[in-house]
Amino acid sequence: MSKKWLLATCAGLVLASVLAMAVASAVEPAAPEVTPDVNAMVRRALKTLAPGVQVDAVEPAALPGFYQVIASGQLMYLSSDGRYLLNGDLIDLAQKKNVSNAAWARFRKAELAKVPASQRIVFAPAHPKYTVTVFTDVNCGYCRALHEHIAAFNEAGIAVEYLAWPREGVASLSGKPTGTYTEMASIWCAADRKAAFTDAVTGKAPAAASCTNPVADQYDLGLKLGVDGTPTIVAPDGRTVGGYLTPGQLLAVLQKGG
Repeated sequence: MSKKWLLATCAGLVLASVLAMAVASAVEPAAPEVTPDVNAMVRRALKTLAPGVQVDAVEPAALPGFYQVIASGQLMYLSSDGRYLLNGDLIDLAQKKNVSNAAWARFRKAELAKVPASQRIVFAPAHPKYTVTVFTDVNCGYCRALHEHIAAFNEAGIAVEYLAWPREGVASLSGKPTGTYTEMASIWCAADRKAAFTDAVTGKAPAAASCTNPVADQYDLGLKLGVDGTPTIVAPDGRTVGGYLTPGQLLAVLQKGG
């Protein structure tokens, strides 16, 4: 499913929803706790817009009377009766804080923590100060440019942990594996993944290899986390901090923090 499903389906409804709830939010009570019935209501409501939507997280929102929902790579707000849906960033004006970005960061951090080190390709110094996760595609020009500086990232105290995200997807419309998926699966199946990865991003095709590998799962995880291009760099706190960054730029972002 396209991750732009929500925008395409209800763009015409957003303004009306915002205006209606700007008035209602002043008197609407906070959304109650998330129960199995609430989860079912959220799924029913969203499936009226997109039957194949995958709901990944539901929790009470900071916006009174709403639930915060992460579904199919998008974050949105659904009223507690399932009638109104808001798509966009929620800003806390008192704290001058983007509540939506903070929620995304928490979700990404929790989901990435479930990926074992054995399924990542890790380039790290002996004692890293920072560890970032990078969704990558070996045929992506900016991914290749980023990896050219991998030694400099490590010298700056930054460990880089790669997850596979073939931009053309896992399977073609005919159902056959895409070329990039096949190439990245061969890398993740190589005896020396780091060497195979480095060779691939410098233009040397990996030796064909087949095994049980996490490439498809990592691609799906990227979709779930809102990844829509490569490289996508995720900081230790779950923030996305950019696409291509130089070692100096990334270090400055990490030092600054959230």
